[in-house]
Amino acid sequence: MFELIKPHTNVDFFRLRSWAFGLSGLLIVIGMAALLLRGGPNYGIDFEGGIMLHVGVDPGVGIAEMRSAVDHLGLAEGGASVQEFGNQAGEYLLRVASADEKLAGGQAETIKKALAEHFAAKDFRELRTEIVGPRVGRELRQRAVLSVLFSTIMMGIYIAFRFDLRFGIGAAVALLHDVLITVGALAIVNMEVDLTIVAALLTIVGYSVNDTVIVSDRIRENVHHYQREGLRTLINRSINETLSRTILTSTTALLVCLSLFFFGGGVIHGFAFSLIVGIVTGTYSSIFIASPIVEMWKGGAALGVEPAKA
Repeated sequence: MFELIKPHTNVDFFRLRSWAFGLSGLLIVIGMAALLLRGGPNYGIDFEGGIMLHVGVDPGVGIAEMRSAVDHLGLAEGGASVQEFGNQAGEYLLRVASADEKLAGGQAETIKKALAEHFAAKDFRELRTEIVGPRVGRELRQRAVLSVLFSTIMMGIYIAFRFDLRFGIGAAVALLHDVLITVGALAIVNMEVDLTIVAALLTIVGYSVNDTVIVSDRIRENVHHYQREGLRTLINRSINETLSRTILTSTTALLVCLSLFFFGGGVIHGFAFSLIVGIVTGTYSSIFIASPIVEMWKGGAALGVEPAKA
């Protein structure tokens, strides 16, 4: 039978922890710098408030022609932003900021009617319309941030009660690490942040903690079999023993997300991108972030093992 990781593999992951911490710190700094330079996340209509129109026309209509048509609509200051919808030829997203949800509804109808007349001979289609008031957008934004923070904290508390306080702290730091890197990646590529991205971040939190649970459970099992080993050796052994399962699970999940990203269409493009980044960082953090933090928490009495040796 095919074996991805040979039995008795013994990779010293702790030897690489300084490089891992440095790489993680660098990625987070780059992501946060991109976020600041762009003036914050690229919020979608869900969080910003306004009108979002997803329209389709003949593939021969270029983005310059679409922008020219929108410019002649006589919209208020700021006008509308126009961008291509993923890789779908002839499909565009039009966004218009609006301070009043009732006015936005009438404005959306006016825009659609004008575009339908302008592109009457070029197969104009209304594919999707979203209207969100500014107040609702702010509330959704606040709740989205709180939901991600709350889920991260609760996962850490669960691990702390289920196994040990040190594991809970390591898991919480690793989850925060995964979310920050994913948000940073979204800022770097300037991808729109909407409710689907929040769903992806919550999925990442759940996925990432799964590896931590597996490793923690193996450590608890190994405590009874290798009672004389130091905590560092014990954790390293447990990571190696679960390494094959970790790689296989992450690879299969990653293949699905890659398929969604390349073939799922523009609607779930941001969702799939976030999951791809999150799965990679989640697998990485469970090995190189969460586990070293547990080992750095000196002692070992709560686990019934010897203190980690220098």
